[in-house]
Amino acid sequence: MKYLVVLGDGMADYPVPELGCKTPLQYANKPNMDFIAKNGATGLVRTIPDGVSAGSDTANMSVMGFDPKTYYTGRSPIEAVSMGIRLSDDDVAFRCNLVTLSEGGVYEDKTMLDYSSDEISSEEAREIIGSVNENVSIDSIKFYPGISYRHCMVWKGAGFTSENTPPHDILGKRIGEYLPRDKAAPDQAGILNLLMRKSHDYLSRHPVNKARSARGLKPANSIWLWGQGTRMVIPSFREKFGISGVVISAVDLIKGIGLSCGLDPIYVEGATGIIDTNYEGKARAAVEAFKKGYDFAYIHIEAPDECGHRYEIDNKVRAIELIDSRVMPIVMEGLESFDDYSIIVLPDHPTPLSLRTHTREPVPFAVYSKKRRRRDPVISGYDEFSAQKTGLFIDRGHELMDEFISRDCENLIRPIT
Repeated sequence: MKYLVVLGDGMADYPVPELGCKTPLQYANKPNMDFIAKNGATGLVRTIPDGVSAGSDTANMSVMGFDPKTYYTGRSPIEAVSMGIRLSDDDVAFRCNLVTLSEGGVYEDKTMLDYSSDEISSEEAREIIGSVNENVSIDSIKFYPGISYRHCMVWKGAGFTSENTPPHDILGKRIGEYLPRDKAAPDQAGILNLLMRKSHDYLSRHPVNKARSARGLKPANSIWLWGQGTRMVIPSFREKFGISGVVISAVDLIKGIGLSCGLDPIYVEGATGIIDTNYEGKARAAVEAFKKGYDFAYIHIEAPDECGHRYEIDNKVRAIELIDSRVMPIVMEGLESFDDYSIIVLPDHPTPLSLRTHTREPVPFAVYSKKRRRRDPVISGYDEFSAQKTGLFIDRGHELMDEFISRDCENLIRPIT
């Protein structure tokens, strides 16, 4: 028995006027996802429990079968695992974005123009992060380069967390009211603010940014610290579900969750975390993992989420269609060589184009098994509203994986008779 998850980050959305008041999932041409919904089952799952922040960290942890209310300690510690950073119990890790702020005026009055600095290349970012370590950082604080705009800062022995805001939540807004603050530890929050201010003063003159501006690209003219937390301890996927598995993603956050629970990461050349990612490479990697004896594969594709944050309507539809046309045929054909398999398609959370950030509504899932038939004979396809009509709803998102693996979909899809 093989189990496959295909997760399109942020695929779920609200109706979009420019798409005829359809959601991107409704509008997209996605015959393979529709086949799974029509011939298997579709419903809604709440991946983000009350009291937990709406993010890819908490939502993907939930989809993988672990309750974020129990295990989640922050976003950056998960990314640190993927980056090979070892954290002590009193260390605090922060996500460090390279962002573009508006020029002129005092730091507080600047506007968040781009949370990704025009999706800066990893090579350019590595040089900038190295410069930040040498010219901006202080004792007990170190910056680690990641991929594109996503990096990590570790404060040794900090022993505190502060109130920090994701930069993708404040696009076009004045940053002053969103700077780090902590009433219980104002001095530490002040240090975070100082680092961010110093980074802007220094990076505005950095040679990499001068070269980017000359090419018409946005400069990475400030760091932005958020997603902080302490070391996370989570059970083993094999111990919980009794099977071995792999995680396939271009994003350190997702690889970090997988590594934390014992899933083996597969690195795919050309996997970028944006719309130009290597779709076929991810699909083939999953099929090869199954052939090597793994029982479970988790394919994560970031592109729809990035398009939602950037208000790229056409590209969000296109990202969904690329998943359907370039991932689904390869994995579905590859799985047919096994006696039995189950496949589930879903987003982790909505990333509505109209809001450009994550929301916490339940998301649609579609599940198909080789030896089972559909639950509901009246399903038009795979989208938010078709899923809602079936009445199939899983309120505790981490229990979806129990239904998928431990109970072999018996409560989701009826066996063939």
